[in-house]
Amino acid sequence: MILVGLTGGIGAGKSTVSAALAARGAVVVDADAIVHEVQRPGMPVVLAMAERFGAEVLGADGALDRAAVAKIVFHDPTALKDLNKIVHPAVNAEIARQALSYRDTDRVVVLDIPLLLDSERRHDVGAIVVVDCPVEVAVERIVRFRGMSEDDARARVARQVDRATRLAAATRVIDNAGDEAALERQIADAWAWMQTLPSATVDQLGPMDKLLADAP
Repeated sequence: MILVGLTGGIGAGKSTVSAALAARGAVVVDADAIVHEVQRPGMPVVLAMAERFGAEVLGADGALDRAAVAKIVFHDPTALKDLNKIVHPAVNAEIARQALSYRDTDRVVVLDIPLLLDSERRHDVGAIVVVDCPVEVAVERIVRFRGMSEDDARARVARQVDRATRLAAATRVIDNAGDEAALERQIADAWAWMQTLPSATVDQLGPMDKLLADAP
């Protein structure tokens, strides 16, 4: 398989690019979807979160109250670190499991991970595609499409890996500051390029095997 990482800051349009790549035939391993899966009612991750942060993070039906969790960890670095220790191992293991199921194929496997460049979430991939736009454009989109206040939107952007770091790590950048036609052309070019990349190496797959072996 060909292993590609896809990332981008909030509001950049990464999900749009991910969906377009899937429509072209990429296997997309969606980290956000996996987070929701491991946080279903009754799952070990949810039970561990309730033990750490209190039963108030669960609704009457046992579903996780994400807003309550966010309120606890947003201004508390220690709480955030504890949350990551609970969630990240399960998510990383499931990312590895899904990706490795294609290891003996010629498919392009795209790891769609917002925190791909975070040291605790990094996966070794053959190439990194960064979906990018200026911060002001991202803030405007967050306010318009997610209903956040401008202050909240800027706070969310500030908590992520900064734009310069993402761009420095990119093998290829998709600029999503323009119109839909320009974005579509870049996606088409990126998809053609991805299919020319070399297959994942043993050095890249080995850490994924270890993630599965060490899974909680």
